[in-house]
Amino acid sequence: MVEIDMERSVTGAAAVITFETVDRIHTVELPLRAGKITRRMLRVPRGVRRITLCPINSRGTFRLKHFRLVWLTPRFAKDRLIQRLATNHRVCRGLTRKEILSLLDHEAHTHRLTWKEIALDYYDSTFLHFNPYIMSDYSKWIGMVESPGLSLTNVTTTARSAAESDVDIVFSLGMLIDENVSEEAFGNSLASLVAQTHIQWELVVSATNKAVQQHDWLVVACESDVRVRLLTEEESSSDGVAGQIEAISSEMLGDWVGLMTVGAALASEALSRFVELLGEIPQAGFLYCDEDRLDSAGHRHSPNFKPGWNPDLLLSKPYLGHLGLWSREQWQACRHSLGTGHAATVDTADLIHQLALEMIEPAHKSHQSLAWRVPQVLVHVPDNYLSLAVSDQGSWGTRHLARVSDYLARHDVAAVAEPGKVLVEAKDVVGENVRVRWQLPESQPLVSLLVPTRDGVEILKPCVDAILAHTEYRHFELLILDNQSTCPQTLAYMREVAARDERVRVLHWDEPFNYSAINNFGAREARGDIIGLVNNDIEPMNGEWLTEMVSQVCRPDIGCVGAKLYYPNGTIQHAGVILGLGSIAGHAHRFFNRDEDGFQGRLKSTQNLSAVTAACLLLRRSVFDEVNGLNEEKLAVAYNDVDLCLKVREAGYRNLWTPYAELYHHESISRGADDTPKKRARWLSECEYMRTTWAEQLDNDPAYNPNLTLVHEDFSLR
Repeated sequence: MVEIDMERSVTGAAAVITFETVDRIHTVELPLRAGKITRRMLRVPRGVRRITLCPINSRGTFRLKHFRLVWLTPRFAKDRLIQRLATNHRVCRGLTRKEILSLLDHEAHTHRLTWKEIALDYYDSTFLHFNPYIMSDYSKWIGMVESPGLSLTNVTTTARSAAESDVDIVFSLGMLIDENVSEEAFGNSLASLVAQTHIQWELVVSATNKAVQQHDWLVVACESDVRVRLLTEEESSSDGVAGQIEAISSEMLGDWVGLMTVGAALASEALSRFVELLGEIPQAGFLYCDEDRLDSAGHRHSPNFKPGWNPDLLLSKPYLGHLGLWSREQWQACRHSLGTGHAATVDTADLIHQLALEMIEPAHKSHQSLAWRVPQVLVHVPDNYLSLAVSDQGSWGTRHLARVSDYLARHDVAAVAEPGKVLVEAKDVVGENVRVRWQLPESQPLVSLLVPTRDGVEILKPCVDAILAHTEYRHFELLILDNQSTCPQTLAYMREVAARDERVRVLHWDEPFNYSAINNFGAREARGDIIGLVNNDIEPMNGEWLTEMVSQVCRPDIGCVGAKLYYPNGTIQHAGVILGLGSIAGHAHRFFNRDEDGFQGRLKSTQNLSAVTAACLLLRRSVFDEVNGLNEEKLAVAYNDVDLCLKVREAGYRNLWTPYAELYHHESISRGADDTPKKRARWLSECEYMRTTWAEQLDNDPAYNPNLTLVHEDFSLR
């Protein structure tokens, strides 16, 4: 086994180890974990004569802090390998040890290889690390995942049978065209429709007079297939986009209707995949999918692997892309919003976003969404696609802000949309995302901040003093939950701060450490309508942190609200929790720099997530009581916050993470690591409870995407 710990200036860099024998060279690339020792078992070829370490495989600086090679016993290596497969392999994940061994034996027999060869190949595959922003990495990933010859590691479902083209679902697609559209762009879109394995579709093209007059090819192309109809401005009203959509709608005859960006090409199985999803979820009302881009040479790059339906992310940024499909009923309900528009023309992605906003029901608590995603790349958008937006409409961010503002006004929502500000090199810079500021209730609710602690005045005092001094929202109480402190300085500080500030109370919990039980005790003693779970090693970075969190948690459809937490060095510690990451759950974007946008800009966007950390978490007391608080019997220490969030989500609320509440978090300083046999046994028991209770949810986080890694925290490819 190799162990490496290294600081480096390049995010995503890897170390490379080379083994040289007399007749061959074997190279292994090791993606490095920021802030932790990277450990990996390696096959050492027989007759090795030389081992070479290249600490970093890209241009940059590094400091090697730790390096060690350790020989392993066969039994230890086998146990470690099986554990890795059960946690991180796409086929073996969740299987028992016996099931994994049986699978490996079967594969070895099938492929006429040794058990060890198959097992090590499986093990090595769990370390593959593909950066979605590097074209060569994405190309390799496409070859592995989309190639029919690699069905074992294929995250897509099996190919549709030829008979399924007979499924009686008709898709009606609308396309808006002006004189700027090229013959090549329209031809690519039309060719991709003609190539569909599901043949029940129609295309309704709405073209401006200039487009028809200047492009003879347009009429010819539309006449090339009986499923294509061309509408001119004379056949539309003069109400700009609203009139075009009205005319298109009257011509659409399908069960499902939608919009497609001109120039975008559909994968040949795209409509079949939607048919397949509708067979599983007939109640769906809106469908979308993943997409990527095409360069001038036709090479695919920059994939956009989207989360499931995420209303608060949709308010922050238009993440849906260039193809949207609605059931006829939902289309009729949503398209009225286009009558309250801004400019006469906008691009199709803008239209899809505006229509989809209408599916967000303010203050609506629901167990089931009508919007569903096919997590496959089914749309390819050329880099040079021509937007229908006119030049005076402003930037992408300005148009998005206008649409969200219109939506809030139409629905009489007590909130204001404004440009999202992000921190770049210690300066506030207006980004292209949108921040929605939700109005606080006229009578501001009392917030009860629960801070468990045992001794450790050196971390408790900075935490409590900073909260008291730097929190702009003043209507809160702070309950220090003392769990058997014996340090005289800590006890003296608790007495002093309680006497100094009437908002502080000290409550004593004289029982063995149980995070869930301590906080349930604090919640029973709390006077507030809002419960705040706060670690004793938290320090606010801005005064509005609690104002932002309270404004979000007061929304009746919102459950748990989490904050953006940083390590003391300014890197990300918590930007939400991803289910299944590292087996049970892990933190998104951990160790990213503060200024970074994150995957698809999500580090700077308010969004719904399945879970957030209880290091800084708010929820209404009524919701806390509704789900019976934290599980003190089964989850004394680990994953109790994830369990709480999942119970809240199951009760029909949306959990939310906001980047506008920022705090430092000195993670787990007071409690220490799980490094004793007793602590490890407890942790394994808690993992087993989570896996047994939430197995289906842990394997399919709707706020994530099944094409993304469950090994790394960086949204790289799976």
